[in-house]
Amino acid sequence: MTIAVDHTLDTCGLYCPEPVMMLHNKIRDIASGDILEVIATDPATTRDIPKFCQFLGHSLLGQEEGDKVYRYFVQKA
Repeated sequence: MTIAVDHTLDTCGLYCPEPVMMLHNKIRDIASGDILEVIATDPATTRDIPKFCQFLGHSLLGQEEGDKVYRYFVQKA
């Protein structure tokens, strides 16, 4: 998958709830329409990040998993 990202947030090594808390803080700082790539190693993010997007109205453009690393592409509403 090739998505042009505007920002990257690396949460590798952190566990719930830290990745979503960091995502919440970062998404506040970017412009509407910007795409944020989130990189995580916590398997709980496969549940938490899609729910975060749904709850707050952001678009989850895609997600990938490989080698115990999870990537999410979130477009700010």
